[in-house]
Amino acid sequence: MKSFITAIGLMVTLALCAQERKFDTNKKWTSERPDGHAPISVMGDHVHGKGELMLSYRYMYMNMSDLKSGSDGANFQDALANYMVTPTTMPMNMHMLGGMYAPSNKITLMAMVNLISMEMEHITRMGGTFTTTASGFGDTQISALYKIMDKNRHVVHARLGLSIPTGSISEQDVTPASAPNAIELPYPMQIGTGTFDPNLAATYLFQGSVFSYGGQLSSVFRLGKNDREYALGTRFAIDNWFGYKLTDWFSLAASLGHVWSSDIKGIDPNLNPMMVITADTENSGGNILKVGLGFNLYVPDGPLKDIRFGFEFGHPLYQDLNGIQLKNNETLTLGLQYSL
Repeated sequence: MKSFITAIGLMVTLALCAQERKFDTNKKWTSERPDGHAPISVMGDHVHGKGELMLSYRYMYMNMSDLKSGSDGANFQDALANYMVTPTTMPMNMHMLGGMYAPSNKITLMAMVNLISMEMEHITRMGGTFTTTASGFGDTQISALYKIMDKNRHVVHARLGLSIPTGSISEQDVTPASAPNAIELPYPMQIGTGTFDPNLAATYLFQGSVFSYGGQLSSVFRLGKNDREYALGTRFAIDNWFGYKLTDWFSLAASLGHVWSSDIKGIDPNLNPMMVITADTENSGGNILKVGLGFNLYVPDGPLKDIRFGFEFGHPLYQDLNGIQLKNNETLTLGLQYSL
């Protein structure tokens, strides 16, 4: 299934690129069109010219519900046969503020902070229900993008970044077993990672008269373990997106991405892995194939020139999760970008 989807994506890309051959390839790629940026969920997709500054705001909603064991569906009774508690849903809201500045035509600097709020609903083996919540500022992202090539509407750039552990890894809440005292929440309910995380990416962009394509390979690594004696898994991702410019101010976008993440290394001594599936590190990591559909709006002139709005709806096509976990469902991302 995954190989078939990848092959179809490759054939569509080659066919569309072939149709664009008659287009004037002597011109350079430009961001001054609605599909000049990737779908709003993609980070670090473009670079800027010397002296340019871009400010951005993104809102992301992610929802997880029901369970999966590997690539198969699982019910709550499957989890409660081995654990006292299982989560049933986990919605998360994220607000992200970012900035990009180019000190030269080759280098663009990028930084991002985010505010996260999430809740997790649970059911116990005895049939009771309860909810835990966590919110606060997450880890801070800084990175540098280097333009490797910009020729004939083809652009290649690389990214080197670092995630700084400014988010909390000691979030607590009251559960029926701990009442009236608050106890530390499991790994998915912690806002930060607690580790310095280098990240690398390479991005390729192509632009035709009305069609555009982008591809990005990215990875996140963990440097050691945090103060709670664990580290989240290494993450690798490949993202592909296709844009179609309908007018000078509006374009449609489709994306296809695959994420691989390894399981959590180490164990938080404050968590009991037999209590709830989210406290057991065996139930972490996996791979997800996802698709997204959206649009970009761009103001090419007038008093609102260079303001952008993007929207994307994402949903998994395939999931193979380690152990038993909440399955990923829909993701909504929208954002504003303004270049100075």
